[in-house]
Amino acid sequence: MVGARIRQLRLEEGLSQESLALESGLSRNMIIGIEWGKKSVAYERLWDIASVLGCNVADLLVTADRPAVSIPYRGGRRAMQSTVDRETRNSRSGEAGS
Repeated sequence: MVGARIRQLRLEEGLSQESLALESGLSRNMIIGIEWGKKSVAYERLWDIASVLGCNVADLLVTADRPAVSIPYRGGRRAMQSTVDRETRNSRSGEAGS
């Protein structure tokens, strides 16, 4: 939950993951891992992150009355096409070439 809150505050501040990483002394991969809950963050590093985000460490800790929301980002990937869609597209391209 701390990672989701960090992401929320980072986006509110208009910071990229890379800029948060550079200013807090962490790597971009570490910031990504923390935000997605894949990596744990040392308590000492929370102070650095909070400083960059302009908040207190307590603001990073989510309480029940202030849940953080994390929405996965798919990196602009398109939805997978069904087999029917591919077959239709292939048959159309075959007709155009005739």
